[in-house]
Amino acid sequence: MFPLEGLWLSCCVSVVRQTARMGERAAPDAAAAAISPTQQMMASSTGALLTSVFVTPLDVVKIRLQAQQTPFYKGKCFLYCNGLLDHIYVCQKGNSCTRWYNTQTHFSGTLDAFVKITRYEGARSLWSGLPPTLMMSVPATVIYFTCYDQLRDYLRYSLGLQGNHIPLISGGIARLGAVTVLSPLELVRTKMQSRRRPYGELFACIRSAVSQDGVLSLWRGWGPTVLRDVPFSALYWFNYELLKSRLCQWCQLTEANVSISFTAGASSGAIAAILTLPFDVVKTRRQIQLGEMDSLGASLKRASSTWHIMKEIWAELGYRGLFAGFMPRVIKVAPACAIMISTYEFGKSFFRRRNLEGECA
Repeated sequence: MFPLEGLWLSCCVSVVRQTARMGERAAPDAAAAAISPTQQMMASSTGALLTSVFVTPLDVVKIRLQAQQTPFYKGKCFLYCNGLLDHIYVCQKGNSCTRWYNTQTHFSGTLDAFVKITRYEGARSLWSGLPPTLMMSVPATVIYFTCYDQLRDYLRYSLGLQGNHIPLISGGIARLGAVTVLSPLELVRTKMQSRRRPYGELFACIRSAVSQDGVLSLWRGWGPTVLRDVPFSALYWFNYELLKSRLCQWCQLTEANVSISFTAGASSGAIAAILTLPFDVVKTRRQIQLGEMDSLGASLKRASSTWHIMKEIWAELGYRGLFAGFMPRVIKVAPACAIMISTYEFGKSFFRRRNLEGECA
């Protein structure tokens, strides 16, 4: 167990024990209460929507403060996170931009930004830019979580494998699949936004990209994303399943309740975010570089490789550069992981009880 896990366990177990008494102390039979992939998809999509609702305002405020400090010029790209995935946004009009990320309101800090955005622009502005990103991030989350559960159960019950390495392997493979499916769609979305083309021209944009740069060009930026997301997911699920099991033992429960899932999710998300932070820094710089080169019409073939970007950061800022944004990443990732996994686990428990009642009826 990582030392950080032990610290989290000791800090959180007293809270979990108090709420655990309200949880169920008996789990239904695994075979009788098994849930279908469709039910897993419903649970994960609900979790994805709730996560976006709670986490998006934090990133909107961050972007507004960033735009205030350094105004976005035309073609400038920045990352927007809805709590599920990072998305590239392209500024269309530079300093004269009237979009949500570049308004005239002045903020003195994070809390002031929350207050003024709500007061002068309405609460809905805290979720600006969210709907377009959900079109890809919700399906990607559904694929990711459903594949993880299916792979984990296949390895455990069909192949009879046991051990803590099962969540690690399942999490890595599931994330690899989700990233591979999503990567071309995110690239095309960025192209369409930078060229101000409607989503009705999606397939025309894909054909144009393939004819100009080949099929593999649709997966530009795939490498840095995999380098960050696959280790993150492997570490996250390994620690999550381990922490959840330990907390259930301490609270004498056979099935995790919402508080246990929330605590284990937040802890595991924080640990994975810290350990994969250098990959996140490299991936962010690479993703923004590709987006800006495409929006400005530059040749994507001249984009720096992942290894070159890592060496550049090391030469400019040393090892500290690879760990830039430590606290913002942890503050964003930990609650997002906690909300997502606790909602997902609650949804699965709901469907298990429903299926068990149907079997007994």
